[in-house]
Amino acid sequence: MSNDSTMLKDEQLSVESLTDPVWIRIRDLIYQVSGIYQAENKFYLLVSRCSRRMKAVGARTPREYLEFLTARPNRDAEMRNLLNEITIGETCLFRSMPQIDALRKVVIPSLAEAKKKFSFTKLRFWSAGCSTGEEPYTLAMILLEETQTRLKGWTFEVIATDLNDRSIAKAQEGIYNDYAVRNVPPEFMKKYFTPVGSEFRVNDSVRSFISFNRLNMLDDSKMLFMRGIDTIFCCNVLIYFDGKSKTRTVEHFYNALLPNGHFFLGHSESLYGISKKFRLVHFPGTTAYWKPSESTPKAGAP
Repeated sequence: MSNDSTMLKDEQLSVESLTDPVWIRIRDLIYQVSGIYQAENKFYLLVSRCSRRMKAVGARTPREYLEFLTARPNRDAEMRNLLNEITIGETCLFRSMPQIDALRKVVIPSLAEAKKKFSFTKLRFWSAGCSTGEEPYTLAMILLEETQTRLKGWTFEVIATDLNDRSIAKAQEGIYNDYAVRNVPPEFMKKYFTPVGSEFRVNDSVRSFISFNRLNMLDDSKMLFMRGIDTIFCCNVLIYFDGKSKTRTVEHFYNALLPNGHFFLGHSESLYGISKKFRLVHFPGTTAYWKPSESTPKAGAP
């Protein structure tokens, strides 16, 4: 059989597979567990990711795979494996310079000024949905630079969480290829990275400030423990949630932030229709959300 014939057969099987009503049940199960919603026009992605796991466990049909997710003794482990397939992401270090500039020029100075009044000299950042670690390492390097100047004598912590076990493991390694470090300033490459063959490893001087942990944002009990955060980055994660899951998760983020804390989303994301508790703030080339203190006048108040 020719390659073209094989490809055609695979495509036909995929089209037939898309109509199986069991996919709806698997889609709804994924949503219940993680908040990730697969619309009907994205079912081909769901089928593709599930097909990999079906092959791995030896399930012959979607119905049989549903049993692996609901009735087999290792169902929780298999759901984690499936979520690992679904939440694969791609990013790079120093991905958004407008956000980094806003952080260095406005957010960190304002946090430092506010905290000095109460003799607090520690900052806590949260990279929610940290993928393979590029964002938290970027934040840690920026904060390390700041401790040499305006934050001299301060300490900081970067909490990095993700739903994907494999992403967390990759993040903990801290080893990246040319493509992932393409935006890193040369002076940062020299100062904070060590060549490892054709790749680059983040130095321990950066890694020591970051804690990596698996976290399901829809797990209310775990999210309740996330408190006392000064700044949250959650970029290009909520796009996979529906309105109900977004509202629930953003409420957790609001409660996790300290007053005067900032919340950064991806450049195409917003909280419009999701939450009115935050104040939208504009920076050159980007926006963020700010949690007002109790003493801050309400918007529109005289």
